[in-house]
Amino acid sequence: MSVAYKNFDPAVGKACRTSNALRHQLHALTSGKGEMLFHAERAWASATFKGTRHTLNYVFEGAAAVEGGAALIDVLSEHEFTIPGQLVADAAVTESLRSFNPPRLAVEVELLLLEES
Repeated sequence: MSVAYKNFDPAVGKACRTSNALRHQLHALTSGKGEMLFHAERAWASATFKGTRHTLNYVFEGAAAVEGGAALIDVLSEHEFTIPGQLVADAAVTESLRSFNPPRLAVEVELLLLEES
């Protein structure tokens, strides 16, 4: 049996799959027009739930890309995410900065994912 297999932590694999699914769905919401610059994930818990809070930063450069960023802003809070074993309890744009010459949009989003029982 290999050392890598002995040291494999299934929880790490699950977290990677969850993060990848989240990033994939956010990428689709932007029509693939943005560049993700940053993704941080931290544990979150309340008296009855546990999960993770995700912060992601995107930049959209050029008129067509800015449209993709605007679409993300418009639909994020109402989007129905499909992430196995997770419920997106909250999704919000926490910051957006736009410039017009050249067209550029920077967006920060935060999502709270809760583990389904």
